[in-house]
Amino acid sequence: MKVRIKRLNERAVLPEYGSKGAAGGDLRSAEEGEVKILPHHTAMIGTGLAVEIPEGYVGLVYARSGLASKRDLAPANKVGVIDSDYRGEIKVALHNHGEKEQVVERGERIAQLVIAPYVFADYEEADDLGDTERGEGGFGSTGRK
Repeated sequence: MKVRIKRLNERAVLPEYGSKGAAGGDLRSAEEGEVKILPHHTAMIGTGLAVEIPEGYVGLVYARSGLASKRDLAPANKVGVIDSDYRGEIKVALHNHGEKEQVVERGERIAQLVIAPYVFADYEEADDLGDTERGEGGFGSTGRK
């Protein structure tokens, strides 16, 4: 599948896959310089990219596992959603979950972009819902194992 991407500045780098089996293409910081993120703070980091997601698909912005586990940096909203009709810059709200200031350099990989299909539901109000074995059992209702 071809996905059209526009560079919004000369610092922007197109998403790149880290391996042949990778699901997400790495997004990089396209900020002019470094961005300092204080502990328990969030910084909006621009990628310098705009994308044309095909209709029926969504762009999902996920954390990079190494950045999250080694430097405590992950998207503040956990998973960013890029709708197919959005044409603005992809920005990552990168949150510092740790106790030390973190510095993000220009060109550093900050998140990963996964393109996935979705279903546009036609929500219909109902007085009753179909029965299941689980029923209304919610958080933790299926046990620990």
